[in-house]
Amino acid sequence: MTNRIQKAFEQKGQNLLNVYFTAGYPKLQDTVPLIQALTTAGADLIEIGMPFSDPLADGPVIQQSSSVALANGMNLYVLFEQLKDIRQQVPDTPLLLMGYLNPIMQFGMENFCREAAAAGVDGLILPDLPLVEYEQEYQAIFKQYNLQPVFLITPQTAPERIRHMDTLTDAFLYLVSGPGTTGSANTQEAGTQEAYFERIAAMNLRNPRLIGFGIGDKASFQRASQYAHGAIIGSAFIRALEDTADAPQAAQKFVSSILS
Repeated sequence: MTNRIQKAFEQKGQNLLNVYFTAGYPKLQDTVPLIQALTTAGADLIEIGMPFSDPLADGPVIQQSSSVALANGMNLYVLFEQLKDIRQQVPDTPLLLMGYLNPIMQFGMENFCREAAAAGVDGLILPDLPLVEYEQEYQAIFKQYNLQPVFLITPQTAPERIRHMDTLTDAFLYLVSGPGTTGSANTQEAGTQEAYFERIAAMNLRNPRLIGFGIGDKASFQRASQYAHGAIIGSAFIRALEDTADAPQAAQKFVSSILS
C-alpha cells in the first residue's frame, strides 16, 4: 500500500518542498492554521517540530522558536489535541513529526506512535534515535502504526550504512547538506558539496532524497533540487514568522517566494 509520502513523490517527482516549523510557534494556537496555509500555498510535505529544551541538531533560530513554543505551553499532549482533526482539513499532504527522543520516551514510545497515527501523521524524524536501537526496539511499533522513519545522511555516512537505512523506510532519505546545525550557512565549498550529492545520487537508492540544512531561499532550493528530489526549509521559514501578526499569511507569502 502506497503511503502519503510515496504518493507525493510519485505525483510530483521533482522539486518537492518540505517546510519545517515548530509546533506552538509563534503562538500556541498557530499549529493548525500554519499547516493549512502551507498546504494551500503549495508545500508538498510539512514537518512539524516538537519543541524540546535541548535540540542537538538545531541552530539558534529553531532553538529560539522551541523556547518560545515551550513557554507558550506546547507539549506532546497539546500537540496531539491540536492535530486530532487535521486530516479533515488537510487530507493528502504528508505530515511528519520531527524531534528528539527525551520527550517521546517520557510520553512512552508506543503511546506516542499510537497518538501520531490516530492524528494522521505519516512519518517521524528523530535525529538522536540510533539506527540499531530503532531496529531492535522500535521498528515493530513504527510498522504497527504505519509510521515511516526518516533517517539523516551526512557527508561522513558510510555507503553500506546508507544502503541499510534505505531498506528500513518507505519515505525519503534526509541528506544533511554539510557540517553544522540547521540554519547555518554552508561552509563547505560548493564542489565538495556537489560531489557528495552526486555520490549519493549515483547509489540509485530505492527511496527519494531531500536535501536539508542551509536551504533558505528560491536559489538554494532550486540548486538543491538539481541533486535530489527536493529540499527542506526550516530556519528561513521560522525567521519569516518571527515578527508577524498573521502567521498563516506570512506562510503563504514565504512558500510563494520559493515556488513562484
